[in-house]
Amino acid sequence: MEINPLSIILVKSDSKGDRMLFRYPHTTNHERDLNQCTKRKNPYSLIINEDLLQSLPFPTSNITNGNLTGLSDEVLSTLFAVKPELCELKFELKVNNVRFVGHPTLLSSRGTKETNSSMLFNVVFALQAQATHSVVKCYYDLSRRLGIALRHEEKRCGYLSEEIKMMVSTHDEAAARSEEESDGDESPYEVILQKCSLARDLKSVFNSLSTTGVINIMINKWIQVSFCLPQKVHQSHKKGFIMNPEMIDRCLKSLRPYHGLLLLIEQLELLESLPSDSSPALKRMIQMYNPLKSLQTLAADSDLTLSQVFQLTGHLVYWAKATIIYPLCESNVYVVSPDAIITNQLLEMFSEQFPGLCLLQVLSDFSLPTSISQKLNPLNQPQQQTQLVKIIIWMLKYHLLLQLHTYVQYMPTVHGRIIKDSKSSDTSSPTGTVENENGHQQEDSSWSLSDTPKGTPSDSKTDMSLSIHKEDGIYDFQPENYSMPSDDIILLDKLCRLGYFRGAHHLEEIMYLENIRRSQLLQILDKFRDILITCESEDPAIALFYSQLSSQ
Repeated sequence: MEINPLSIILVKSDSKGDRMLFRYPHTTNHERDLNQCTKRKNPYSLIINEDLLQSLPFPTSNITNGNLTGLSDEVLSTLFAVKPELCELKFELKVNNVRFVGHPTLLSSRGTKETNSSMLFNVVFALQAQATHSVVKCYYDLSRRLGIALRHEEKRCGYLSEEIKMMVSTHDEAAARSEEESDGDESPYEVILQKCSLARDLKSVFNSLSTTGVINIMINKWIQVSFCLPQKVHQSHKKGFIMNPEMIDRCLKSLRPYHGLLLLIEQLELLESLPSDSSPALKRMIQMYNPLKSLQTLAADSDLTLSQVFQLTGHLVYWAKATIIYPLCESNVYVVSPDAIITNQLLEMFSEQFPGLCLLQVLSDFSLPTSISQKLNPLNQPQQQTQLVKIIIWMLKYHLLLQLHTYVQYMPTVHGRIIKDSKSSDTSSPTGTVENENGHQQEDSSWSLSDTPKGTPSDSKTDMSLSIHKEDGIYDFQPENYSMPSDDIILLDKLCRLGYFRGAHHLEEIMYLENIRRSQLLQILDKFRDILITCESEDPAIALFYSQLSSQ
């Protein structure tokens, strides 16, 4: 997989020259692999001295069994020890099918007597060349964070200098032993892992990236480095589904106060996993968390501003600790997710969580869109109703259910819509547009946000009734045909003028933005069902977490 790193490499450059300090994984046979790549196919062929360089082709692939091979330590140290002018900038280099990403960091020596007091070090990650720009950007950010932490510890107590001295001396001892003993195959990197805590930290970083995608290490037991690879951590519910940070950003920008939060791990477990210096606001929000609360309610209960709750929610979503939902209520409609994968592990987990129930049987009840109210039986005990809510929450955690919202689209009657301004047939164009006094064309639309801005007093009862009873009114129906209060027609006209009935706003959003009860909206939909068409679809903000929907 292109997300996983091939190797992690540490090099340094100072007055004593360039040096490879550590690499992991360290293959002891990388030189042998290089010899195999450059070996002649025909052992009996003659080598002409003039063509000696051309007879030794470089390997076209530097990846063997998921490891970086074919590049010696001397070559890598020369490539990564850049000039001081390139320090504190993004380092990216492609060699054959390998892409190297790092952040060169320049240090000033802690001593004052040294004439040449600068030292460069670079933590480089080797990736597959086809790694996406988003993945490369994440690895560069991690290299930069490691560089900042090491520079901090070097200035504080000279930690990096001590580790480098230990690594260099180990390499020198290994080189001396290899000259004395021709059969010495012991790798110096194994000895470095035993001696140097920095090498063990780099190994831990590599293993964490390859397994979980989450890094929490303490450099020199003093400064913490935390990092999350979102392309890795968001694969828990479906393998092969890559969630890029850009997709998460789009979701967070679509957040609304009526959305809710659903923790993907237990509340107490999340609180215990937080670092000691984590934000008190985050702890307070987690303590007040409830999947039945909206973000607006959660902000009020946590004594936080709505913007703070949005930022903390984005933090939890990025680290795959939570996901976005609409708060659970009886009117919520759910259906089986189109990319739901039922594994034996999920079946066993569900049976352990809810003894006596089968996950497949429960999911079959949501083969068609079903609301919570349809599943609730008034004769059931409160414990049974609570269990149903817990089951739905459990299935939402593992992306087995998808919530559907009701969208409304205004459809004209059989007579069509009447053009408001029809002075003469000469001013209308065959495309359905009307020319204004300045000669510019305007589209004939029933409602526009510019016609009646939200919050203006133009939605009063008198103005609405006049616009309805005019000959050039919006509706192509007679009010006397509808035996209903005029308030219903006024509300319909208001919502249509504000653009809510164009199929882009679901009922929950209209309820929040206009402070309308659900019963009022359902009453409008029922009374005007001949011109209002409803359909059920997912919320675009939440649909980003489902692979098939987000790729459309």
